[in-house]
Amino acid sequence: MIRVTPTISINEKEILLDFIHSSGPGGQNVNKVATAVQLRFDVRNSPSLPVDVRNRLIRLGGKRISSEGVLIINARRFRTQERNR
Repeated sequence: MIRVTPTISINEKEILLDFIHSSGPGGQNVNKVATAVQLRFDVRNSPSLPVDVRNRLIRLGGKRISSEGVLIINARRFRTQERNR
């Protein structure tokens, strides 16, 4: 469980992590190693979030929320999977 507030926790099974190829400089491994991380969280169907929190997150998520209500965050700042995760 990931504790968000004292009253809200998200089950880790609701969060999907995918490792993807990162754009930009990376030396010899740039096209061989998937170092970027894409986090996906289905906000609209999450049983862990109260309805008012779901609606607020969808409203504040902007372009990071898909039309299906999935929050998508891409992390590619670092050259390793561990640091991006």
